[in-house]
Amino acid sequence: MARNKERTFGQVIRERRRQLDLTQEEVAHRIKTSTPYVGHLESGKRHPSDKILTRLAEVLGLDRRELFFLANPRAQALLSPEAETPAESAWEDFRKNEQLRRVHSVTPSEMEMLSRVALLGDVRSPRDFIYILNTVRHAVGR
Repeated sequence: MARNKERTFGQVIRERRRQLDLTQEEVAHRIKTSTPYVGHLESGKRHPSDKILTRLAEVLGLDRRELFFLANPRAQALLSPEAETPAESAWEDFRKNEQLRRVHSVTPSEMEMLSRVALLGDVRSPRDFIYILNTVRHAVGR
């Protein structure tokens, strides 16, 4: 399945189902779901639960881990160490930029709140923290 990286989850399961000469109905019966649901998985209209994904891997003879990453392409990025670098560096750049914080009158309590925001996800630039701060300030009427 190494060459499947450019293909979608749906394309891989459709191709494998056809290689095994199975109908959508047969696959649906084996994984204990409906025929339309299998069609929706193949067309990318639905996302499989972990339980369905495991059953599909067993029935179609595919590697469960690789199938998981096909169904959840962003999961791979979360597991790679490079994914953490931009969020950390944007926070560090913001934290060290005293002039930016001074111009926008960022208080210590706001810095604490923004440090928690940095832990939540991918903030790409120090200016994004200012946007987040202004949004929060607007929401609380400051």
